[in-house]
Amino acid sequence: MAEPLRIALAGLGTVGAGVIRLLAANAALVRSRAGREIRIVAVSARDRVRDRGVDLSAFDWCDDMAAMASRDDVDAVVEMVGGADGPALTLAKTAIRQGKALVTANKAMIAHHGLELARAAEERGVPLKFEAAVAGGIPVIKGLREGAAANAIARVQGILNGTCNFILSTMEDTGRDFADVLAEAQALGFAEADPSFDIDGIDAGHKLAILAAIAFGARLDFAHVSCEGIGAVRAADIARARDLGFVIRLVGEADVDAGPPGAAPARLLQRVRPCLVPQAHPLAHVDGPTNAVVAEGNFSGRLLFQGAGAGDGPTASAVVADLIDIARSTMDGREAGPAFSVPVGELLAMEPAEPGDRTGRSYIRFTVADRPGVLAEITAAMRDAEVSIESLIQQGEPDAKGDVLVAMVTHEGPERCVAEALRLLDGSPSLTAPPLVMPILEA
Repeated sequence: MAEPLRIALAGLGTVGAGVIRLLAANAALVRSRAGREIRIVAVSARDRVRDRGVDLSAFDWCDDMAAMASRDDVDAVVEMVGGADGPALTLAKTAIRQGKALVTANKAMIAHHGLELARAAEERGVPLKFEAAVAGGIPVIKGLREGAAANAIARVQGILNGTCNFILSTMEDTGRDFADVLAEAQALGFAEADPSFDIDGIDAGHKLAILAAIAFGARLDFAHVSCEGIGAVRAADIARARDLGFVIRLVGEADVDAGPPGAAPARLLQRVRPCLVPQAHPLAHVDGPTNAVVAEGNFSGRLLFQGAGAGDGPTASAVVADLIDIARSTMDGREAGPAFSVPVGELLAMEPAEPGDRTGRSYIRFTVADRPGVLAEITAAMRDAEVSIESLIQQGEPDAKGDVLVAMVTHEGPERCVAEALRLLDGSPSLTAPPLVMPILEA
């Protein structure tokens, strides 16, 4: 059997420790599938004395993780430190510069610096792998990059953040409101002490940018990912959605506006927002801290990838799968394939699409003062903005502050019309809180 693939592992948190456990528990299976042993030789983390529940005695400890990437006895570096910049980025650049393969679960770093790292990896002829950066243990990157490689992808939609999905599905099951369920998610370890990265949609936005680059052959463009979180969603919204035959989920969606032949170059739309999802849509049945991605291929049709989106086991599984790929390819002498399906120089620089040009139905919820004339003011703004109302629901009793909720569903129409209606209502004393707009997905 060939010489072992020797690994340096930086970051010994939940997932880093999971990688060590997986390689120990499945050593024979990994060796048979990789064609050789995958052996950890060195590790590094901020805290040397912390008990991580794994035996580190067989590995060299390195206080300088960047220097660890320069060791002669290291073939590949696994980066599990996290963060878009700082030590993680320094380690990644050092590893590639030293001719080492790089495996990372760091979606923020890939979303912000993936093109730079991929270009450097191409120049050095080393693999750059990041399956674990999107949707944990779900092989969605490999599925899009390899399994669906013969297809033109029309759209990618996904539930990409398990924290938000746990909160929304728990609100749905229990009728409790956002703040109460968020506190439970934090107590259970599904949400951080500062949950803003998750609940504001940033985490899902990083993952969506990576998926869009692979699905459409586009240059990474996180700066133009529109991110809206779930903090404004109320239990009343979820109840109304259920009455209408929908569930509410935080959905990342990307598609390309190609236009007719001879038109302007294709434009890329990327956004993360809470949506009303019809029961017939596969994302409607994704509950708890689960992730799912739906891709529409022009020959494959609809593809669904679903599974655990986080946790030590699923994420470690994706990391080790990347290591197995590297062990096979480097043993066979094959060149490392491009990280984003095609070489960086061939990725398309797509302009952001104009969301106002898109048509669809929307759910709009207003929090208003309980007084005469308010409903007429809202409907007048809708009329003036050419928004057609399909149905309207007004809450029967005011809350403790004297406010009532008015919810409506629009007929299909341009998104710019809804935006114009809200502009007309901006600053109205009748509205006691910002309106909430959620698009209704097609089944």
